[in-house]
Amino acid sequence: MSLDRVGLADWRAVHSWASLAEVCRFQAWGPNTEGQTRAFVAAAVEAWSQVPQRRFAYAVRVGGDVVGMGELHVRSRGQRQGEITYVVHPRVWGQGVGTAIGRELLGRGFDELGLHRIHATCDPRNLASARVLGKLGMTREGRLRHTALIRDGWRDSEVFGILEDEWRAVGWTDRASGGACWDRDHF
Repeated sequence: MSLDRVGLADWRAVHSWASLAEVCRFQAWGPNTEGQTRAFVAAAVEAWSQVPQRRFAYAVRVGGDVVGMGELHVRSRGQRQGEITYVVHPRVWGQGVGTAIGRELLGRGFDELGLHRIHATCDPRNLASARVLGKLGMTREGRLRHTALIRDGWRDSEVFGILEDEWRAVGWTDRASGGACWDRDHF
């Protein structure tokens, strides 16, 4: 498994899940048209050239196939705050891919960007995502009400967070010794 910069050529693979209702069930976006997916990927690619860079969008590859994406957003450089997001193709749900993405994003945020706090949100009904965030050592900090209008009405968001000292206490600062093998040459 490798995590590297998303590229324009990845749009078809991204669309293979961004067009599926079950993937975007808890999101304000989707199911995407091809045009929407192309625009999303183009914006993610463009973010790599922004100075200062605030959005780090990665494609997750297994055997050369893109099976997911992960993003690290720097929300405040001054306050050293970030946010992670991830999405995984349903064909690899339940195989630890989401946890591996989250672990790598947290490591890059804390170890390489020097962030102090990183958070993530998920729909309270998305129990699988909440489990992933818990496995990452993130603490459920609370619920924000009606944060997004999605297809079935207003969505609440569970907020999970982790601080740099908590990350180091989990012992994942040396990602090379963990389960996933990442191609770090692309960061």
